[in-house]
Amino acid sequence: MEKNCCCNHKTKHRSEEEYKALINRLNRIEGQVRGIRKMVENDAYCVDILTQVSAIQAALNAFNRELLANHIRTCVMDDIKNGKDETVDELVQTLQKLMK
Repeated sequence: MEKNCCCNHKTKHRSEEEYKALINRLNRIEGQVRGIRKMVENDAYCVDILTQVSAIQAALNAFNRELLANHIRTCVMDDIKNGKDETVDELVQTLQKLMK
């Protein structure tokens, strides 16, 4: 059985679909950050910049949700099936970091 997550090496092979979806999200976020930089360089109004920063935070949160869901469905599920209960502790720690 091919394992989607090689958690012993802390790497993960992603399907082409998952890879493209994550990269597309990151590219959009990167474009938003570049847009904010231009706004600062062009002396844009503070509230307009803050509004765009809020949009980036929402986009990063959406990225995190997608990545976390994929992680739970693959790495965590595979490790639990294989008796690696410490993965649950790692997941709890990850969730605590995300909820700060």
